[in-house]
Amino acid sequence: MVEYSLSLDSIFSALSDPTRRAILQQVSSNELSVGQIAKHYDLTFAAVSKHLKVLERAKLIIKRRRGKQQMVHLAPQSLEPAAQFIEIYRTMWESRFDALEQYLNETKEN
Repeated sequence: MVEYSLSLDSIFSALSDPTRRAILQQVSSNELSVGQIAKHYDLTFAAVSKHLKVLERAKLIIKRRRGKQQMVHLAPQSLEPAAQFIEIYRTMWESRFDALEQYLNETKEN
């Protein structure tokens, strides 16, 4: 349970930053070099590298070497723990909204 919690903490922490979410979106469809990612931001190369390190520690991206370049691609399976966690709450809220709808319909009829 502790490992699961640490995994969720690192995933949600990584996703809390808009730049990191944008990077994930970029690499979700194409593998890109660090340089290709960096050119989209008004940040230093070092700042982009720090964002990538956070994403890599959360296991949301995978980096590999291709010659002199570091290539980055999404590791979509690592989002699964977060998706499962969110699904629990989605199911709970849907049942509450269904109960509210039923209550409102009953009181409307009376």
